[in-house]
Amino acid sequence: MLPTPVNTPTHASRVAPADAVALRINHLSKRYGERLAVNDLTLEVKRGEIVGFLGPNGAGKTTTIRMCLGLIAPTSGSVEILGREVAQHGIAGASLLARVGALVEQPALYPYMTGRDNLRAIGFPLGSASEARIDTVLDEVGLRGRDHDRVKTYSLGMKQRLGVAMALLQDPDLVILDEPANGLDPAGIVEMRDLLRRLVAANKAIFLSSHVLGEVQQICTRVAIINHGRLITESSVEALTTAHGEYAVTVDRPQEALALIHAQPWGHGARLDGDRQLVTPAPDGDSGALNRFLVTAGYTPTAITPYAQDLEAIFLRLTGE
Repeated sequence: MLPTPVNTPTHASRVAPADAVALRINHLSKRYGERLAVNDLTLEVKRGEIVGFLGPNGAGKTTTIRMCLGLIAPTSGSVEILGREVAQHGIAGASLLARVGALVEQPALYPYMTGRDNLRAIGFPLGSASEARIDTVLDEVGLRGRDHDRVKTYSLGMKQRLGVAMALLQDPDLVILDEPANGLDPAGIVEMRDLLRRLVAANKAIFLSSHVLGEVQQICTRVAIINHGRLITESSVEALTTAHGEYAVTVDRPQEALALIHAQPWGHGARLDGDRQLVTPAPDGDSGALNRFLVTAGYTPTAITPYAQDLEAIFLRLTGE
């Protein structure tokens, strides 16, 4: 957990174009002896978007985030935050730290202090956050009413909420979150989703590492998937989950319809998905031609839609997990 200074620039002084790059990772690598933990990674995060950073355990996600925050030095490559290189200026400099909020792994909390006092303490070395701002972030993460309780009485999910509140305390431009949904119950996950959407609507840039792939699919603008330290795909969620040229077809007697489609030169990749749904290519990629073919053959579809894949299935296939 990184503390953030209080003497931040005013919101008006931070205004930037909606598509301005907040985080730029350039050919970043990190080697530990013979092990290459991060391998030539290049990635950008712009204002007004949430980029999901995905990978199996040990893929290099947290190492990358720590290099982005200047907590560890890269072996090669560079990181720029809001146009300034971290290695040159240092994330600890007030000019950058005031504009970055981060939650890395478990938040560093004082268990015998209250939640509110933890928020006061995080800004103490550089000033003191206003009580009004503390109230705002407590409301944002759903901890009002428990802010005067000692943190040692908090559940794991509540501690995670407090860590997110710390990351947001100074209204940062770039928010970097490593598993923010850790320990949250379903209602808490929904609240976190709504909070992240509000931050994006306020022109923040969010770099999010998470294993909750259903949430990533719902809220992220783009996703970057790494494995063994190397980027294996980067795409918009829509482009990644939409299988181009395939359609989901709801039809009676799907087994019979599938056999008919398999007999066509364009239909060898067709398959069943559920009891009544087919996933199939279309003649010349045309859904209308597919509909006409099925109707003519006596299998009138009740629905034909572009086939959207599940992000979790794509992730498992790409990473070989």
